[in-house]
Amino acid sequence: MEPTALPPLTDNETVNFLLIGSDKRPGSSYRTDTMVIAIVWPKDGQVSLISIPRDLWIYIPTVGMQRVNTAYQSGEIGGYLGGGPGLLKDAIAYNLGIRIDYTAMVDFDGFRRIVDTLGGIEVPVSCAYTDWRLIDPSYDPNNENNWWLYTVGPGQVHMDGDLALWYARSRSKSNDFDRGRRQQEVLRTIFQKALQTDTFSKIPQLYNDFSSTVITDLGLTDMLRMAPYAVNFTNANIRGYFINPPLVSPWTTPGGASVLLPNEEALKQMLVEATTLSAYSVTRETITVEVQNGASFETLESLAASRLNYAGYQTILSTADRRDYANSVLVDFTPGQDPAQRQTIINSLGLYSANIISLPDANSAAQYRVILGADYQPCFQPQELTH
Repeated sequence: MEPTALPPLTDNETVNFLLIGSDKRPGSSYRTDTMVIAIVWPKDGQVSLISIPRDLWIYIPTVGMQRVNTAYQSGEIGGYLGGGPGLLKDAIAYNLGIRIDYTAMVDFDGFRRIVDTLGGIEVPVSCAYTDWRLIDPSYDPNNENNWWLYTVGPGQVHMDGDLALWYARSRSKSNDFDRGRRQQEVLRTIFQKALQTDTFSKIPQLYNDFSSTVITDLGLTDMLRMAPYAVNFTNANIRGYFINPPLVSPWTTPGGASVLLPNEEALKQMLVEATTLSAYSVTRETITVEVQNGASFETLESLAASRLNYAGYQTILSTADRRDYANSVLVDFTPGQDPAQRQTIINSLGLYSANIISLPDANSAAQYRVILGADYQPCFQPQELTH
């Protein structure tokens, strides 16, 4: 029996992308290893990212109940209209209520190439991560002696294509939910790096370069039409959503497969929020927080800025007067001196308290300044930040 389809949640004001990472290798079958929906409001400069776990148990049209990561291949081999992308689009619309306008699928080599073409990326690794990694990407992965335990972070970490792929895919010592968090970190960084470089003037050339690497129904004309809107987007306007517990629960199918069963009401509530323009962004996008590192730990200011971006605040970085602050400080430059807004910033940074200094200055470039002390702990979960 077919479950009831979720009513459409997106309207014509959005352009919706499905970003797919595949584990396709020569001579083997494959599944969609990574799936992230990007809901874009071009005129408003807002984006919602939704990470879909590959074990999500959904209804796939013409197939039945299955893991979401089987839909693409089922569409390819089953002759579905539109092939793999067509079936995956229809499955997402049916189960999540989100219309997908464009898909883009990249394999491992393509992902490495994209990152390396950008000259590498600087990823704010807020939580240290350790997992098994091939000593060299050319080594045989079937030989256990070719692996070592590798740790990144915390800190601002420069990643080439191979390291970024490992960071975004590894889950031997974590899980699919934590992997979704790391994938969104990498996606945000790739997007910002593209904005910082002369990418848009090179779109036609880049489109040709990657046409053999990225499988997409997004045409060059579509890209050029949307490119002018890209300058409106910053990390502070990108909201991150994750289909994690309690939105899903572990379940074993009658056939013995371990999957994730949606908790329908909780999942729908999140989807409604993700597909609606953020009221917080309207307020917070006008608030700039200057972030300074007053502690001895290097790159702490970049990690805190990333955290504030997740919460919807614009940030700028500057240098502290010294690096031996024991406790963090919040300087309030606003004429109104709103205690509630100060507390929201403190809470967003995960601080129990902060020394507050009131210095009203209507001409200040930033409304607030945070000087991070030794009490600041960078590790956080994005879903904890209401945006």
